[in-house]
Amino acid sequence: MGTRRTPLPGVGTQYDFTTASGQHISVVVHQDGRRFLGFYPADDPDTCLASVPLAPEEATALAHLIDPALLDAIRTDGLDLVSEHIPLTGRSPYAGRLLGDTRARSRTGASVVAVLRRTAAHPSPGPDFRLASGDTLVVVGTREGVDTLATIIGGG
Repeated sequence: MGTRRTPLPGVGTQYDFTTASGQHISVVVHQDGRRFLGFYPADDPDTCLASVPLAPEEATALAHLIDPALLDAIRTDGLDLVSEHIPLTGRSPYAGRLLGDTRARSRTGASVVAVLRRTAAHPSPGPDFRLASGDTLVVVGTREGVDTLATIIGGG
């Protein structure tokens, strides 16, 4: 499964992924919390076959149906917080560097609450935690803060 995250200035963020069967699915997360699911044919990623708008509470309910453990880990009901997994690729300027070098919290207000690595999960990593290509940062913050941190981690 390949996943791609694309910032949409003034709108929000688009997440695209392709399932093992070749189905292309897109989720657009608007700055106001609305979400749209889009479904595309495998041979034409520019033609949307169907789009389903979801209010924030509908998106939460759907996510809970898909993976109940995911939403039980971090509850943000009624708060202006989001949690997101941010991949650290080889293109990141922070691959091989310390988490503290990102200055994530002071630059964005978002917090890295865990780092997922192929071999283990590292909850509450300190500033001396060394990041590696392939890590996934579990981040909590405002939508704007998390999006900014994803851009910083990605090297944008």
